[in-house]
Amino acid sequence: MDTLHTKLQLLEENLKKSGSAMIAFSGGVDSAFLMAAAHRVLGEAAIAVTARSCAFPKRELEEARELAKTEGIRHLEFEFPAFRVEGFAENPPDRCYYCKTAILKQIKKIAGEEGIAHVMEGSNVDDDKDYRPGARAIREQGILSPLKEAGLTKAEIRGLSREWGLPTWNKQSAACLASRFAYGESITEEKLSMVEQAEDFLRDQGFGQLRVRVHGSLARIELSDAYFAEAAKREMRDRVSEVLQGLGFSYVTLDLKGYRMGSMNETLKRE
Repeated sequence: MDTLHTKLQLLEENLKKSGSAMIAFSGGVDSAFLMAAAHRVLGEAAIAVTARSCAFPKRELEEARELAKTEGIRHLEFEFPAFRVEGFAENPPDRCYYCKTAILKQIKKIAGEEGIAHVMEGSNVDDDKDYRPGARAIREQGILSPLKEAGLTKAEIRGLSREWGLPTWNKQSAACLASRFAYGESITEEKLSMVEQAEDFLRDQGFGQLRVRVHGSLARIELSDAYFAEAAKREMRDRVSEVLQGLGFSYVTLDLKGYRMGSMNETLKRE
């Protein structure tokens, strides 16, 4: 058996030992694969749960619902009032810790009500390479990370997802909309909506992996290298500027370094 499928076997063994699992399910590559694996191993003893929030893109929520339905797994949702979380609006560097803590506490509560033994989430071994304050919340709340425990990387999860026919195998990486804001930049529902609408518009233009980062009234667009030539065309530049300024941004820029995960953390690393 090759290394990849040895890891998969370990994952399945650990899931079986758990007896029952509630999966924190965002609809992304990792949580979708974990959901599918848990359902294959545990059947009805696996439940997916998703937090609804103004910081969670509506497009992602719809895709999560559709995938859970397709996989035939029971899918629960709950409303998460992000702006009631201390520090969320002020957006300090450890904002994610406070949000993640509140979300995981609620999921643990739901798991208890459903008689589920363990709460699980989809971190993989590559996630340790970036600044992730949410990881502290995962540890403190006693949440299991089976993909990481099995030693699976993002690329391996994509490969296995493809083998299983999951539509998320080549899905672009997503994240909470709050991650688009420079630390210390105040977060409001209006600004979250501006970011969501801007990114939806860019995706509708055919752009793939992207982020619209917020620095005051400036929108900094990060795109994968493959889309730079199209974005640089005059007609496209004019269209993007017009739409994003219509949403409320004063200035619209294209980041020459392109898309990279966690770019807001680069300033922290320089300090």
